[in-house]
Amino acid sequence: MTRRPLAGEPLALDLVNTQWVERGRMVDLFDEPDGLRGWLAEHRLAGDPTSVEVPLRQARSALRRVLEQPGEDAERGVNAILARGASRYTLRQSTVHERHDVDPEWLLSWQAVTNYLDLLRQQPFRIRRCGNPDCVLYFYDTSRNGTRRWCSMDGCGGRAKAARHYQRHRPTPAS
Repeated sequence: MTRRPLAGEPLALDLVNTQWVERGRMVDLFDEPDGLRGWLAEHRLAGDPTSVEVPLRQARSALRRVLEQPGEDAERGVNAILARGASRYTLRQSTVHERHDVDPEWLLSWQAVTNYLDLLRQQPFRIRRCGNPDCVLYFYDTSRNGTRRWCSMDGCGGRAKAARHYQRHRPTPAS
């Protein structure tokens, strides 16, 4: 399976991050042999890749759109996935129980979209796009002071630091 540049984000952002730019071209993990199967295993998610692929691609597209072009049009895509299910709550022995009534093929997509809503309810300003303009990855900033800028210091952050160093130390042309 192809090594992704950023993994381990909350489910919604990790789904969006199954597409990334590598050497100037867009890579889609779901187009790789066993890419979707590997992603499901990585998240310990059950599901037949052939039956969940189309809903997951639709959810990924809707999430990316709402992240990149927020507004009513983008929200319609997210709401279309949310309409595929509902949560039901019951109280038993002073404990709240939650059950999801969702079409099985859409369950993972619905969970990814509801995860995005949870992130919005917690701290929406912590949902960030990498500071590298050529990068399409998103992360949930869990740094203490909330100032993380890069998808990873190994990738985009390291390249930005190297570029700044080069700019400071490059020889100036003789005039």
